[in-house]
Amino acid sequence: MTIQVILVVAVTALLVFFLRHHGTTYVTAAVRIGFIMFLAFGVFAVLRPDTLTLLAAAVGVGRGSDLLLYGLVTAFAFFSLNTYLRFKELRVRFSRLARAVALDEERDRTS
Repeated sequence: MTIQVILVVAVTALLVFFLRHHGTTYVTAAVRIGFIMFLAFGVFAVLRPDTLTLLAAAVGVGRGSDLLLYGLVTAFAFFSLNTYLRFKELRVRFSRLARAVALDEERDRTS
């Protein structure tokens, strides 16, 4: 019971931190909704582990903890791919910006 309280408080703190600092980073509405649903599922898993085991059996997974692990691996893969694509896009944008600044400086110098 004590670990359930600690985990629910930790998830709530994470949610509050995410919602308070959303203005400092660009986060789409779909990502916000997905993150909130993921946290809600985490709280559900902490409070109702027996139901999670029943859900796991319904989808063909042996235990609830295995289902939770598969969900975490999938979420991590999504996060990693999303971060990679965002950095790739930023790298392209910075390269274009650097080229534009260099061309502007050269134009100003020759004028």
